[in-house]
Amino acid sequence: MFGIPVIEWVGYAASICIAISLLMTDMFKLRIINTIGCILFVIYGFNIKAYPVGVINLFIFFVNIYYIIKMKKDNKK
Repeated sequence: MFGIPVIEWVGYAASICIAISLLMTDMFKLRIINTIGCILFVIYGFNIKAYPVGVINLFIFFVNIYYIIKMKKDNKK
């Protein structure tokens, strides 16, 4: 599309998700949208062989999952 490779669109989508997540005031929504951005950055990073991008976003993905689960458990109490 527009002469831009699909993987670059994945990178743009990841950046947009991360930026939108930082505008959230609700921490749960922030974590969800940030997690989506991280997944996209993992795909992007490993695909273009930018391993530091892929690895750090994989780590942040797991951090987000941990806090999402923690928030869900805290809401049940």
